[in-house]
Amino acid sequence: MALDWVGNLVSIHCGPTLGVYQGEISSVDQTSQTISLRNPFHNGVKCTVPEVTFSAMDIKDLKILEISKNSIEVSKQNGPNSSSTTLMPHSGRKDKGGGGGGAPVNSAPVMVPNKAEPRLQEGGVSPVPHYSKRSSSCRGPNQATPKKNGLKNGGHMKNKDDECFGDGMDDVLDEDFDFEGNLALFDKAAVFSQIESSERRGNGARSRGTPGEQTPSRYRHDENILEAKPVVYRQITVPQNGMKEYSTDSGLVVPSISFELHKRLLAAAESHGLSLERRLEMTGVCASQMALTLLGGPNRLTPKNVHQRPTVALLCGPHVQGAQGISCGRHLANHEVEVVLFLPNFVKMLEAITSELALFGKTGGRLVSNVKDLPETPVDLVINCLDSHENGFLRDQPWYKAAADWANQNRAPVLSIDPPVSGQAHAVEAKWSLSLGLPLPLSEGAGRVYLCDIGIPRQVFQEVGIKYHSPFGCKFVIPLHSE
Repeated sequence: MALDWVGNLVSIHCGPTLGVYQGEISSVDQTSQTISLRNPFHNGVKCTVPEVTFSAMDIKDLKILEISKNSIEVSKQNGPNSSSTTLMPHSGRKDKGGGGGGAPVNSAPVMVPNKAEPRLQEGGVSPVPHYSKRSSSCRGPNQATPKKNGLKNGGHMKNKDDECFGDGMDDVLDEDFDFEGNLALFDKAAVFSQIESSERRGNGARSRGTPGEQTPSRYRHDENILEAKPVVYRQITVPQNGMKEYSTDSGLVVPSISFELHKRLLAAAESHGLSLERRLEMTGVCASQMALTLLGGPNRLTPKNVHQRPTVALLCGPHVQGAQGISCGRHLANHEVEVVLFLPNFVKMLEAITSELALFGKTGGRLVSNVKDLPETPVDLVINCLDSHENGFLRDQPWYKAAADWANQNRAPVLSIDPPVSGQAHAVEAKWSLSLGLPLPLSEGAGRVYLCDIGIPRQVFQEVGIKYHSPFGCKFVIPLHSE
């Protein structure tokens, strides 16, 4: 009977002095009341000797960790109730499942049925864990992790991950964690109250830092924590009082100037080298950039959208404002916009218009001198440069009236470049108007007013009595709002 238990893996508790031994049963001597283990482990550390023998008097408790195949075959032959047993030592304790008394001191070990679940030791001693579940730090140097077969896998070999990293957590995680119950133990109001009281102590001193240090002001996410000078919103002042005023998106006040002061400003800029040609180029770039934005910008002008190129109709007169429109049309044509330029035939034209027309002709844009040659279908945008600041009699010309009627009937939005100041109603109602340098006091028919930077230096403004600080920031074209 004793030979049936040879080969089983057992755990022997020898009390707090000798500790716990684990290993494979090599022999059981009923006469001398001894049991021997081969390849033993003492308190999770492999012993240096190949075999250890225990007397029944030293054994406090014995547990079978793994049953060998030979024992399983013998237990099947003996009956279903003998499949799992435990060797009881000589002490007179009772096993939970046995119900009978223990063996006497000099008697042989008694075989009693063993429960599947681990049981607590008498006297409050907890069950001895499997040696492979101990930390790797318990092993001495140059000691390999012992191989074992798990009962949970039906006696088969565990995989290498379980053997190396198995920590016995399956028994710990048998019960689900109660998240709701644990969260109910957290009193958010009390914790925040404690944080608030710890930050402010006494008369507002912080709990950290120098005693008596005052709590700094609290700032929003969009506020600047650095102290700065107060913002002066009226940074531009003009000699005339009572003129119309505008404001930028950031609140800066931009006053309007009269046409006479505007002429003096341009003359002063030209005397310092800002010639008409340079102003035309700057105006054309800013106006074309605004027009490209109104046409849809990157959503419309893409390489994949070449079959829907926007069309712009430019209505220009024989003056400086007309030259500005031609410059704008040249830049639009360079950006793959279909440009149709209307300019009536005149015997004598300004030199600026002649040079701008020569450059425009190199872009592939279409030039027409008759209103009948303008598109019959609605275009994407109409740019109006028909009006002149100094010659108001052009409105009585037949070509002017025909072009204005065509623009009003085309149902396309209108952008006016550098519109003049006039007490009369605008012949072409504009949706947007672009002023240069500083705005003129435009009427409501000018639509939404924008301002473009044509590169006039600050000292040039000062020469004509204007205190000037640039309102443009990082842009060259900004919107203005009527006060």
